Amino acid sequence: MLDNLVSGDVFALVFVFARIGAAIMLMPGFGEVFVSARIRLLIAVSITVVVTPLVSDLVPPIPDGALSMFIVLGREIVIGLFLGTLSRAIVAALHMAGVIIGFQTSLSNATMFDPMNASDGSVIGSFLNVLGVFLIFAANLHHLLLMAIVDSYMTFTPGATLPVADFSVTVIRTLANSFLLAMQISAPFIVMGMLFYLGLGLLARLMPQVQVFFIAIPIQIILGILVMIPTLAVAMMWFLGGFESQFQGLLLQG
Repeated sequence: MLDNLVSGDVFALVFVFARIGAAIMLMPGFGEVFVSARIRLLIAVSITVVVTPLVSDLVPPIPDGALSMFIVLGREIVIGLFLGTLSRAIVAALHMAGVIIGFQTSLSNATMFDPMNASDGSVIGSFLNVLGVFLIFAANLHHLLLMAIVDSYMTFTPGATLPVADFSVTVIRTLANSFLLAMQISAPFIVMGMLFYLGLGLLARLMPQVQVFFIAIPIQIILGILVMIPTLAVAMMWFLGGFESQFQGLLLQG
């Protein structure tokens, strides 16, 4: 019945768009809230037109009924959301690192609008989020995101049963690696914070009459800025390396 309403070429475009559109909606840079919905739709449609001829042999035949159609497209949407969630989880390492750095430098109380999360966040976290997404595109690592979508048609055969257990394990492992990456990025500030609070505790014991709270925060902010100046470039390079290595696991050639 649907064969009379939907041609094979149109169904192939809709089928591929279901996965690509869901992935683009969550992927960093492409799916940010400050990006116009029309721009995101245009990007998804453009990529769909390019990718569809490459995977046309993998597109299943048109389902017989509407319910089968929704089930088939629903599987593709879940796979796209899975890919987008993985990329978003890796970028979330910068937000977690910003939170840790904010606490270690007493800048956690200074909040500003975070354009990546469309909410208020710490100054350091917002800065690292924006810088990280910018560097991903500057280093052409966004090509890995697009290549992973294309390669996913070989990894997750269209129309096959979804490997829900593997999805759960992969997401958990990616979140664990993202937290580890955040700890590695913020490691210099953690060491600085431990040494600073140790010295502050000794000062409070040696000179109880000194109000350490009033002198601690300005010194801690200055120390944090001094530590960030030489370590920021190294930290962002480390993030790009981690982003590339974690996402190459999704590529057939990675």
